[in-house]
Amino acid sequence: MNIYAVKAIYLFEMSRTWRTLFQSIVAPVISTALYFVVFGAVIGSRIAEIEGVSFGSFIVPGLIMLSLLTQSISNASFGIYFPKFTGTIFELLSAPVSSIEIVLGYVGAAATKSILLGLIILATANLFVEIHIVHPLWMLTFLVLTAVTFSLFGFIIGVWADNFEKLQIIPLLVVTPLVFLGGSFYSISMLPPFWQNVTLFNPVLYLISGFRWSFYENADVSVELSLAMITFFLSLCLATVWWIFKTGYQVKT
Repeated sequence: MNIYAVKAIYLFEMSRTWRTLFQSIVAPVISTALYFVVFGAVIGSRIAEIEGVSFGSFIVPGLIMLSLLTQSISNASFGIYFPKFTGTIFELLSAPVSSIEIVLGYVGAAATKSILLGLIILATANLFVEIHIVHPLWMLTFLVLTAVTFSLFGFIIGVWADNFEKLQIIPLLVVTPLVFLGGSFYSISMLPPFWQNVTLFNPVLYLISGFRWSFYENADVSVELSLAMITFFLSLCLATVWWIFKTGYQVKT
């Protein structure tokens, strides 16, 4: 394992965060704060509680997941796409750096940024509503697993994309709607039976449900099923990344 190569890629990607601090950290936090103002104050005043938790507190895990998923994908996809766009990826591929080290550097940096952002949003949410984390270790476990999984997913998107427009298609048109329809702002028990069954086909539901359970012990599906789903998706992303480097798809061409 070439630790120096992993460290170089990781530090280079992390330095981009500090150069674009407003876009990377400040803007997502401000956007999330606006959600608390609109949903927590305005709508929350008309909804007493959901499963024994105030509405403002109930939506915190969903809002963190919304930012975590979108930022993980965005950071990882842009990180690998930009070297492809500028042509500098060939310098990386010709260097004595293995595919595992490349993935560790790019995905590790993207996941670190997302986890940092998630923790900042959690601290910001605590200024607006009262938050109790019943299982802090499980909360961190879901946070890290989700950040790593969707950073890998973003890495795959960055390899697949051949223009800047494609970088935004899946996060905006697929991931964001799935988060909103996956129980971010409500419990699926509030839906009619038919739509409850439809929502069970939404993979993001299992991430949000497990993450919310770590806060309030309220879940739409079992915690074991949530862990199984995220483990399955993580394995699928790892297998896809392995195939990409094995075949050289969109990397060596």
